[in-house]
Amino acid sequence: MAGSGSGADGGVSMAEVLQALKAIQESQSRLATEVQTVSNRLDTLAPSSQSPSPDLSKRSPSLVAGTPTSPVPTTLATSEPGADNTTATKEATQAQKSGFTSRIILTTYPKQIGIEPVPLHWGAPDPSDRGPVVVSRSSSTIRRRNAHGGSYSIYFALALASKQLNIDHRPDFTNTEPAVNIGPFPSWGDKKKIVAMDPWGHLPTWLFSDLIEKENIDIRPTIAVTKAHMKLPELEESVRRGRLVPDGKVCLNETGELAVTKFAVEPVWYLPGVAERFGIDEGVLRRSLFEHTGGSYPELITRGDIKVFLPPIGGLTVYCFGDPAKMSDEKSRLALRVHDECNGSDVFGSDICTCRPYLIFGIEEAVKEAQNGGSGVVIYFRKEGRALGEVTKYLVYNARKRGEDRASEYFKRTENIAGVKDMRFQALMPDILHWLGIKKIDRMLSMSNMKYDAIVGQGIPIHERVELPEDLMPADSRVEIDAKITAGYFTTGHRMTEDELEAVRGRGWEE
Repeated sequence: MAGSGSGADGGVSMAEVLQALKAIQESQSRLATEVQTVSNRLDTLAPSSQSPSPDLSKRSPSLVAGTPTSPVPTTLATSEPGADNTTATKEATQAQKSGFTSRIILTTYPKQIGIEPVPLHWGAPDPSDRGPVVVSRSSSTIRRRNAHGGSYSIYFALALASKQLNIDHRPDFTNTEPAVNIGPFPSWGDKKKIVAMDPWGHLPTWLFSDLIEKENIDIRPTIAVTKAHMKLPELEESVRRGRLVPDGKVCLNETGELAVTKFAVEPVWYLPGVAERFGIDEGVLRRSLFEHTGGSYPELITRGDIKVFLPPIGGLTVYCFGDPAKMSDEKSRLALRVHDECNGSDVFGSDICTCRPYLIFGIEEAVKEAQNGGSGVVIYFRKEGRALGEVTKYLVYNARKRGEDRASEYFKRTENIAGVKDMRFQALMPDILHWLGIKKIDRMLSMSNMKYDAIVGQGIPIHERVELPEDLMPADSRVEIDAKITAGYFTTGHRMTEDELEAVRGRGWEE
């Protein structure tokens, strides 16, 4: 009879399959016993005011099957045979301090008993129809969540574990409302134009106050808007040289001090929209995010009904010079610099790249546009080292400087180490422009072809591209900028041949 034994082709017999299933059942039985033992022990050690962990098996068989749990205790201390009373006392104290229940819920599932996400309809033009983004895992909110993750969730977890933060703390948002009004714009209700931030993220505590107060739902902003002054040493030099002229409104005085409106934005990804923007399947995106964050967000896999993910990555800041209302006014001119983070240059003045010089130039030109009656905007994204990170960037620096640091090899050295030239992926960048109501850019203060293509591809025309003046480029940055121009960066000047590019070399370590 076919399948009754192992054939010559190496097939597996039915007896072997049954034996394997029996072994799995025995392993699961042992694991279940161990989980229950650990749970009972921790419940015994828990403070008297804390309710024991509920036995989910008595509530719903489907809930047990659908809610994987872990036998990991909330304290690593274990009691060995012969342990004295002092050890037991320490364990009890640890359990009391932990603030955690004895059973860890690894994931949840749609339609699971007790799971009732707050409705969220991404792209609805009215905020009451759209609904809030709810990500908190506080006891009153955990079953009402409609999003995963959080930009600062790792630090938040550390604060809770170290008892620096009370898990039941609720922010007092008195007087925290935005310093200026922004929108709403039609783009806020277009789920194809905004997929990487919450367009209502600056107002949720006011828009959804009923949910917060009546249903005790923990809802928090992902955008904040404030006003400030900016002081940079180069700006004082700009005033001395006459590039900036104090007007008392935007450039406040002879020191180059600037008045600025700032918008801080944390990323909020609408997963179907992000997948579409990258031309990939949503399921592939979810699986990649799950697997390459070490399985940190299992609900990316188990909760297909939750469409929003707050990735633990850096966000962005908008610096607006002049009247913020003019950003969306098509009759007013707009100068824009989109800048990606470079800690070494932006903060510490490294001369191996053009990042800080271009940032300062962008600020100056934005200020001038605002002083001329238009709007000047600089948007700063946290994408250190082309989103490859500073460690990778420094490894590339080492490889370059130990070689001949030729412009012709510039991108190759990055690819050899990182496997890719760039991971900034500008496809999501234009969302902030849509949120600000920007419909056209008169002067784009960037040479990047990727940024240009992303913005124009989202239907926002760019009338003029402005490159960094030659006299602002550090000598050692020629390797980078000449390589980029040859690769497609905008220039009105000379585009080098391969032979010319090979002759461009950077400074050696000994120099």
